[in-house]
Amino acid sequence: MTSISKASPLRWTYLIFVWAIILFVLVPLATTIWVAFFSNKILSFPPEGYTGTWFVQAWSLEAFRSGFFLSFQVAISASVLALCLGVPAALAIGRYKFRGREFINTVLMSPLMIPAIVAGSAIYLFYIELQIWSDVQFASTVYGLTLAHALIAIPWVLRLLVASLAGLDPAIEEASLSLGATRLTTFFRITLPLIPGITAGVLFGFIASFGDLEKSLLLVGPGRITLPIAMLNYLEYRTDPTIMAVATIQVLIIAIALIISDRYVRLGRTF
Repeated sequence: MTSISKASPLRWTYLIFVWAIILFVLVPLATTIWVAFFSNKILSFPPEGYTGTWFVQAWSLEAFRSGFFLSFQVAISASVLALCLGVPAALAIGRYKFRGREFINTVLMSPLMIPAIVAGSAIYLFYIELQIWSDVQFASTVYGLTLAHALIAIPWVLRLLVASLAGLDPAIEEASLSLGATRLTTFFRITLPLIPGITAGVLFGFIASFGDLEKSLLLVGPGRITLPIAMLNYLEYRTDPTIMAVATIQVLIIAIALIISDRYVRLGRTF
């Protein structure tokens, strides 16, 4: 009884701390969604009433529409490209031991450790040097922006795929090979369908690219705009709930992607 009573204050302190962190994360998101329905033309509390016209207003603005479509296009392309590079890398790192394995893994995961503005500046300067050397333009192009966003997505794809491969029994693949299937057939018909992290990896790559601001600021080029840049530009001159409506849509898209990802890979066990 004494040990339980001594542990109780510590346990309550721990629970309070955990709930404080959860509220710290959720309250800003809930507030954003709440404010998106205010009828106030200027952001202020308390609300004068509620309306959904700000969502219509957001969609009527060309900057938000074009920014959404460009962000969606780049995010899809970058996540698919990251998957094409991440699958063979995950198979090599997760299944085989070879010299330089840890180094390659560190290099592929490095975009998570390098500050985004530093990485964006480095990629921009690399594109400029590449254009001088080869006369091929990558800076200020959609495919150049997509390649840069693929670098953001690769670490998420790699991490989720390696975690999924760790739970896949190699005996299943060995059984396929012993029955006469080639390694390529085994990969496409056995290994690939049994890796749940593929769907989660693509969705996480999409999330990382869709919400990126720093690299897009440096690489998007004139005449184009992504959704985060459109939101930043809007905030310079206006303070109505339209920006909250756009943020609400962005939050909902990311939330749906996370829910679908968790269906395939238990994110709490992976991260």
